[in-house]
Amino acid sequence: MAEQNQTKDLELLENSTVKKLVISDEFMTPSQIVSRLDKYIIGQQDAKKAVAIALRNRLRRQHVSDDLRDEIMPNNIILIGPTGVGKTEIARRLAKLANAPFVKVEASKFTEVGYVGRDVESMIRDLTDQAVSMVRSEKSEEVKEKAALLAEERLLDILLPPVPGSAYDSDNDDEEITSTEEASDADLEKAVNRKSREKMLERLRSGRMEDRQIEMELSSDSQGGMMQIFGPMGQMEELGGLMQDLMSGLPKKRKNRRVTIAEARKLLEQEEVQKLIDMDAVIKEAVKKVEESGIVFIDEIDKIAAPTTGSGGKGPDVSREGVQRDLLPIVEGSNVATKHGMVKTDHVLFIASGAFHVAKPSDLIPELQGRFPIRVELKSLTEEDFYKILTQPKNALIKQYKALLMTEGVTLEFSDDAIVEIAAIAAQVNESVENIGARRLHTIMTNLLEELMFSIPEQHSNEKIDIDKSMVNDKLSKIITDRDLSQYIL
Repeated sequence: MAEQNQTKDLELLENSTVKKLVISDEFMTPSQIVSRLDKYIIGQQDAKKAVAIALRNRLRRQHVSDDLRDEIMPNNIILIGPTGVGKTEIARRLAKLANAPFVKVEASKFTEVGYVGRDVESMIRDLTDQAVSMVRSEKSEEVKEKAALLAEERLLDILLPPVPGSAYDSDNDDEEITSTEEASDADLEKAVNRKSREKMLERLRSGRMEDRQIEMELSSDSQGGMMQIFGPMGQMEELGGLMQDLMSGLPKKRKNRRVTIAEARKLLEQEEVQKLIDMDAVIKEAVKKVEESGIVFIDEIDKIAAPTTGSGGKGPDVSREGVQRDLLPIVEGSNVATKHGMVKTDHVLFIASGAFHVAKPSDLIPELQGRFPIRVELKSLTEEDFYKILTQPKNALIKQYKALLMTEGVTLEFSDDAIVEIAAIAAQVNESVENIGARRLHTIMTNLLEELMFSIPEQHSNEKIDIDKSMVNDKLSKIITDRDLSQYIL
């Protein structure tokens, strides 16, 4: 009987519920997502696999029929590990790969309702603002060429005001006027004006007039920032949005400004882009983007967990558990009022992270634990990891310093044994002082190259500078051996 029911369920899924997911270049497989993350983050394969599956599941969900799609909830993740091991970077890179709205928040900055501070719903309002900016940028790119042509016409109107009553798009524009006897004075004036505009347009496009000063009338955006409304739990958010809509309906102030043609072109293009974009459609698409693919990264979630041991019988710090209870409905799925309308959080992906040195994930309230079913522990970085971090990623620290100094004509070269020594020092200092992960490399590189970076403009211009093991030891050995000094410097 059980086998028959299982067969029926499979037939139902195949026939009506599931649309076959076709793998294309646009949608990456989990292994492809991991390989992309490998270009920027060293190690932490378990965490990469977890977020890759979560991202792929979003795509899979889009191909499930409507009756079951809403039932599929995102698998929220808790990344557990010390600072500087790549938790935030994994989430940030994931959002870029998915082209999804992404916001990073600190759990310790939120307070329970009734206390002064940020309420948890503000993370969704920030995420929606981010999505609106993303979609507006995309739409701006689509209308950029058309806006440039319209801006050119407005520039021509400023430089050569059109003849009253003339119509450049009339059917008679292409007719040549053969003699003054056959044409009226008005026709001659139109023809001269048209030819002048063509010559002026040619000069504008050639770039010969970019520095010329003109006076133009621009709209003032000062009205938009006149009023800001604050309130708890987003109760004033709707009022703020209503006030903004009312203000946008008022006629905008115009003022004359004297600018170069190059500046005028940019300003006019911006105005034309705003006219061409349908903001209602932008907001609608942005809200959908948030609801279907938004990612919220909640850092330091362990700071709002109350340790069950070692607290001396006292309750948690003020508002800790209250923040968790306020966070629960957002993660579970609720409607949040934003200035762009109501946003549902049912399918927003939440990735939380924390070191959990004192508290444990089990110290979170049970309801919140249940909303983060996937837990991944990230490993502390080793000396070998530091070496890879310095050399392999696309944005490796050594590549960054090379690029910076190349701007002044200085070629910076690191020998392999120098990189090995830097990695060894980073691992040593992390063990002896405090483990801050890959961020230790920034402090070490800064101290290593500080004098060089300071003296380059005057003393080392257009040179090749080699960094070897002996130079690394000369610069850093004294700081490493002096424990008190290394606590402050490294």
